[in-house]
Amino acid sequence: MDLRSDKPYALLRHGLGYVYPSLRKNLQADVAIIGAGITGALVGWHLIQKGIQAVVIDRRHAGMGSTAASTSLLQYEIDTPLHKLIGLVGEKNAVLSYLLCRQSIYDLHDICKQLPTKPSFLLRPSFQFASYNNSVKDLEREYGLRKRAGFNLQLLSAPDIKQRFGFNKPAGLLSADGGLVEAYELTHALLKHGQDKGMLVYDNTMVTNIDYEGKGVVLQTEWGYTVEAKQLIIACGYESQQYLPKKIERLHSTYTIISEPLYATEFWYENALIWETANPYLYMRASPDQRIVVGGKDDLFYNPARRDANLPRKSKQLEHSFCRLFPHIPFRTDFAWAGTFASTRDGLPYIGSIPERPNTWFALGFGGNGITFSVIAAQLIRDMLSGKKNTNNQLFSFNR
Repeated sequence: MDLRSDKPYALLRHGLGYVYPSLRKNLQADVAIIGAGITGALVGWHLIQKGIQAVVIDRRHAGMGSTAASTSLLQYEIDTPLHKLIGLVGEKNAVLSYLLCRQSIYDLHDICKQLPTKPSFLLRPSFQFASYNNSVKDLEREYGLRKRAGFNLQLLSAPDIKQRFGFNKPAGLLSADGGLVEAYELTHALLKHGQDKGMLVYDNTMVTNIDYEGKGVVLQTEWGYTVEAKQLIIACGYESQQYLPKKIERLHSTYTIISEPLYATEFWYENALIWETANPYLYMRASPDQRIVVGGKDDLFYNPARRDANLPRKSKQLEHSFCRLFPHIPFRTDFAWAGTFASTRDGLPYIGSIPERPNTWFALGFGGNGITFSVIAAQLIRDMLSGKKNTNNQLFSFNR
């Protein structure tokens, strides 16, 4: 599956990272993980901390799928606003999902502190502005629900926005909790640390068949070698649909640009993550190397050739949209890339097992919160495999 265009900035900046061999022997393990992107790396790292033997396998080089194209924003706000999510899953579950996403930002911060290579992690506020006047009432409703749930946020008026951000919008929500981390860099840091602790990592190894019979699973690879495991975790992101008996995702195309390095260190109020209420939405962030990342202009289709052909036009649109908000910032696109992402009916991930795939667990963090969802998935699966009760598993189950 073609998940991204060539030359995403993270890959150009960080290179191949650490190098892992392809699998050239038969193996036995407690847990096999298919997918060496950010989700598989987080799951593997959590398991190895519990002393659970794990082997991670990927058909590409590690982190070279969607992870390399990630824009690496960390937000507790999911693609479905809280007031709409309540109508889909109930207020208790909706609020809990938002709280878990917020906690995952700080959990990830703690993980980064434990890694020897110390990946870049920055806490940042998150600002969502009303794209149009008719979005203000929904933002006000959202504000009331989140405040009641205990979130630290402010409802900004048009004058407030003008003073703090310098552009004219009718209203906005400024949340204290947000952050950014380079997903590709973090993935390699997690895999390397896990490997140092006994986790096995193999890339350039395609799994061609999975035998679910017996007390575990047997993975057959393209070179004829096998991996026998007591449990299997599917963590290969948007390519996971092939392992499921029913469709749970909708594939889309998205576009991103990054500026040349700029002289300023603070471009707007506390370099907050910025996004809007429109759907699809425009979003932006400042990077640690004094660049600005702008993404959005999504298309509701999966067609790699068409997606990549659209990239030059979409790049110009993204740059134009940014310059309308910040005409005083001399934005000049340095790199541009396109990627595939998936959404679900309610905007929540799918984490857990299904009867049709015994001894198998899915860690599918779809949507704009892929990294925070991946943290939650890693924690839930760690608890389930280590026998610890976690009452949050039903929130993201396949039968919700």
